[in-house]
Amino acid sequence: MIYLYCKANHDSFTIPCYDCEELTSYAFLKLDKCPYGNNKPACSKCSIHCYEHNKRNKIKSVMRYAGPRMLYTHPALAIKYLLTKIRFG
Repeated sequence: MIYLYCKANHDSFTIPCYDCEELTSYAFLKLDKCPYGNNKPACSKCSIHCYEHNKRNKIKSVMRYAGPRMLYTHPALAIKYLLTKIRFG
């Protein structure tokens, strides 16, 4: 999702740009340290908000942009995400 967002919104010669690469690393770090492990609910339904405020806002922007476009670029991942979101409420 970050790749789609970066490609469309940042005029950078490298994809992802430095800021988006940093955001990706931050997201993976937080996922690795998540107390829910593999049973992690969707972030919008999670009771633990582990992202810093500014990073949370950036991720929201990325998801708001890339979420609807995932159906066209990565339909299997989009369906998997929707099923996870439905399963965890």
